[in-house]
Amino acid sequence: MASVLVASNRGPVSYSVRDDGSLSARRGGGGLVSGLSAVSSEDSLWVCAALGAGDREAVRRGVAEPGVRMLDIDPEVYADAYNGIANSVLWFLHHHLYDIPREPVFDAAFRRRWASYRAYNRAFAEALAAAADEGAAVLVQDYHLALVPGMLRELRPDLRIGHFTHTPWAEPGYLRMLPEDILQELLWGMLGADELGFHTAMWSGAFMQGASFDNESGTAVPYFPAGTAWRGVEHRRGSGPGAQKRVTNVSVHPLGVDGDDLRALAHRPEVDARLARLHAEVGDRKTIVRVDRTELSKNILRGLMAYRELLTTHPEWRDRVVHLASAYPSRQDLESYRAYTASVVALAEEINAEFGTADWQPVLLSVEDDFTRSLAAYRLADVALVNPVRDGMNLVAKEIPVVSEAGCALVLSRGAGAYEELHADALPVNPFDITATADALHHALSMPPAERADRTKRLAAAATALPPQRWFLNQLEALRGS
Repeated sequence: MASVLVASNRGPVSYSVRDDGSLSARRGGGGLVSGLSAVSSEDSLWVCAALGAGDREAVRRGVAEPGVRMLDIDPEVYADAYNGIANSVLWFLHHHLYDIPREPVFDAAFRRRWASYRAYNRAFAEALAAAADEGAAVLVQDYHLALVPGMLRELRPDLRIGHFTHTPWAEPGYLRMLPEDILQELLWGMLGADELGFHTAMWSGAFMQGASFDNESGTAVPYFPAGTAWRGVEHRRGSGPGAQKRVTNVSVHPLGVDGDDLRALAHRPEVDARLARLHAEVGDRKTIVRVDRTELSKNILRGLMAYRELLTTHPEWRDRVVHLASAYPSRQDLESYRAYTASVVALAEEINAEFGTADWQPVLLSVEDDFTRSLAAYRLADVALVNPVRDGMNLVAKEIPVVSEAGCALVLSRGAGAYEELHADALPVNPFDITATADALHHALSMPPAERADRTKRLAAAATALPPQRWFLNQLEALRGS
């Protein structure tokens, strides 16, 4: 039994089967892994899904890391829940990515996949209910598990339940594209929590604006009690005379980076070696750096278009700048993502063919998961380009200023969650405006070194204000005190 429990689709460890049949464990990283390290492993449990054959084999053999429990969910149920709903419906919804003339389509196949999403969430809720001490704190993570708080509330009303959304939250008009009963179930699930956390006031505000909840069991209205610094959603759970009035607190916790850890990672010998190779390729030219997954919301194509327009309208930058772009392949089991990745590669090749010379390649694109190269590029960055359409936070916008050796100018989309904290010292852009982004890149490349250095110091201070451990503990303390 545990007094602090975390639930997420992906856990802190993954397994693969070696040629001899033995299992190899690989520890993961990220803000959540770092954050949970602030809690004693003897008191905590991380519940996650078995993601692949190695993970499922580990579950069958009873192999587990201390403080971690993997759930071996039926692969077809998992595929429907993860790809069919979480990544193809909820992700598209919250990032406003639908091609409206064609999508979404909510038909019988969607309902079947939603039933799998419900079953997937139910498996997590039951596992958490069985493993939690009386009055334990449970922190549920992200849109994959949006129904868990409501389910867990019914199973274990004694628990303190929190849910943190790492993505944006859809604006009310977009959210209401969901079928009414599905929307009510989604909100019912979220409002089972005592505390709902978001990265920014923009995303928490969007949730509250869209939290109209009337599912025969009650209603929900935004709640701003006089004389307090917090806000929430007031609602009833249950029906008839026994219905209970509850308030779900809605709070903002903008995840930052651990500056010391990040700098240590960026100065390992293998990063030094990769930096030397990049220096040899770039020469004495300036650099524009971006690091993203090939995720549709990251807006990589428009970033490349803006770079091409920069070279067209400001020919003085030809042979004086290199665009170091890292595009980690993402969700390549979905056709739309494979097509997007191919489009990124094709556009980079077009730019190189149009402007490149025997001595200068305008775009150096890496389409592989290569964090060592990314860290080396961070150190080399003169300009950071972060232009997502919508992003829950975007830690790259925070990481590059912390690591950049000469200081970097940050070109930052207003759609990034990081914009709320960093906009004063960034060069803000509309992510859809190619010309304005090209102008911002020119401004960034032309910025005097002293100004760039001063901006970078302030950006780095803001970026490290709430490192992962503090971010996690703040939510835990709020949950226990609510």
